[in-house]
Amino acid sequence: MSASDKVFAGSVPKLYDEYLVPLIFSVYADDIARRVAALSPSVLLEIAAGTGAVTRAVAALLPPRVRYVATDLNEPMLAVAMQRQGEDPRISWRQADALALPFDDAAFDVVCCQFGAMFFPDRTKGHAEARRVLKPNGTYLFSVWDRIEDNVFADDATVTLGKMFPDDPPLFMARTPHGYHDKAVIKADLERAGFTEISIETQSTMSRAPSAEYVAVAYCQGTPLRGEIEARDASKLQAATDAVAESIRMRHGSGPVEARIQALVITARP
Repeated sequence: MSASDKVFAGSVPKLYDEYLVPLIFSVYADDIARRVAALSPSVLLEIAAGTGAVTRAVAALLPPRVRYVATDLNEPMLAVAMQRQGEDPRISWRQADALALPFDDAAFDVVCCQFGAMFFPDRTKGHAEARRVLKPNGTYLFSVWDRIEDNVFADDATVTLGKMFPDDPPLFMARTPHGYHDKAVIKADLERAGFTEISIETQSTMSRAPSAEYVAVAYCQGTPLRGEIEARDASKLQAATDAVAESIRMRHGSGPVEARIQALVITARP
């Protein structure tokens, strides 16, 4: 993983929340929220909360007595999340590194993380930190994207940009968001982190957008892929976005578009 893969700054957090969250995150956030609510936690920790897609979904399902701590490494992302959520006495927000969580041992009933584990520089250490702050009978619930070939729009964007920059293709999407999908590797990482009861479920659904342009903006300008494009030629960001839009339009149509997305949902207990 490149150091730039974790940079969500400038206009990226706002575009991420406005475009990417509805496109690919919301449906999985609702699923995670239902799973969390079914566990009836009293104290809940969210890691890598981003702009708060899961936080909003979970908060809508949990009762008033719950204490909910939402964290992210990137303060600009948390700022958007806090603004979107509004005042909620159950929720506290905190900038935190998943590999060094600033919480006591055995502090939480549930730790959840939607599409954040792929960004952990040391995934076993990140899982071990989740294990450390869990109560003995607690649950670690997280999701990761499946391989990029099973996430069609992300693959479309990556292939198109590879043709535009053949000597140095921007591979952020394949390298990091879709770079942690091997079930055997995930299970081994969790076992090294101290988990013994592990289940991994594949979930496929459809990603829908009002236009090809919407999808192109989501990926090219609402993720760290933007930084990769600008690092190659800052003047070509719009041209790259247009090229991805045209590719998606040619493959999926000129009106509203849809394509498959696929993720893994993991439940682990000590």
